[in-house]
Amino acid sequence: MAASPGNEAHLAAFSTEAVGPDGARRTLYLHTSPEFAAKKLLAAGESRIFDFARVFRNREHGPLHALEFTMLEWYRAREPYAAVIADSLDLVRLAADTAGAATFSFRGRDCDPRAEADRMTVADAFTYHAGIDLMATLNDDGEGDVHALGSRARRSGVDVSDNDNWADIFSKILVARVEPRLGIERPLILYEYPRCEAALARATPHDPRVAERFELYACGVELANGFGELTDPVEQRARFEAEMDEKERIYGERYPMDEDFLSALAQMPDASGVALGFDRLVMLAAGARSIDDVLWTPSP
Repeated sequence: MAASPGNEAHLAAFSTEAVGPDGARRTLYLHTSPEFAAKKLLAAGESRIFDFARVFRNREHGPLHALEFTMLEWYRAREPYAAVIADSLDLVRLAADTAGAATFSFRGRDCDPRAEADRMTVADAFTYHAGIDLMATLNDDGEGDVHALGSRARRSGVDVSDNDNWADIFSKILVARVEPRLGIERPLILYEYPRCEAALARATPHDPRVAERFELYACGVELANGFGELTDPVEQRARFEAEMDEKERIYGERYPMDEDFLSALAQMPDASGVALGFDRLVMLAAGARSIDDVLWTPSP
C-alpha cells in the first residue's frame, strides 16, 4: 500500500481505507509499481536494486493486461539507460533459453528472441509506419500541438475525436499503426519518446523535446518500459501536477503527491531503471494466447 499510486493521467489504481487504533481513517492505494519505494532506496544510498513485485492496476483487463500481475523492476545508480536496455535484452534471451523456445509467437507475429535487436526512435517509427512527422507537432519545450498531430493522424487514416488531446492522438497512432509492427522477426528497442509522454524520464542532452525513455517490443508486444530517471524534484512536481490536471479533466479524479518521494529525488543520484512485465514475457516464451493463460489465478 502506498500514499500515492503514481501521478500519470491514465494510470488507474485500487484504493482502500486504513483504520488506525484510534479509529482515524485514511485512504491508501495498492501500488501500481514499486518505483517510488525503489527510488527512495536509491536516495538512501543503494546502487543496484530490483523488486519482483505483484502490482495492481485498475481499468486494465484483456489479452495483454490483468488487474493484478507481476512486475520485475530494477535500477542502476550512476549508469546510463543503455545499461538497462542491455539487461532487458539479456532477460528476453534468458527466458527463451529457459523455456526452450526457438521463437516467440503472438497473433501470427514471430520474433527470434536471440537475434540482435533493432533500434528505432519514436519519431522514426511514426514516420516509417504511419507516415507522420511527429517532431513537427512538438514545440521547443516538448509540448504537443493537438491540431497539428490531429490533422496528420486523420490523413493517415486514424480516427480522431474532437475531444482528443495530443496525448490521446499520440496513443491512438501508436496502438493502431506503430505497435503491431514492432519486434517482428527480431526484438526492437523504441526510444526517445516525446518528453510529454515520459513524465518520469529526463530530457535527452541533444534535444529537449524528447526524453530518455525506451520500450522493448517482441511480436508487437511491449515487454519493458525504462528511463534515464528524472531527479529534479521541481520539474517532477510540475509534471505530476500537469498529469493530474489531465486526469481530473478526463476521469474527474486526481491522486495525491508522495511528498517523501519528491523529497528523496533531491538526494537521488543519476540512475537508470526499467520495469518488465514478467507475465507477458512468460506468455511469449510459452507460446500462450493470452496473459490469462500464464497467470496462476487470473483476475476475476
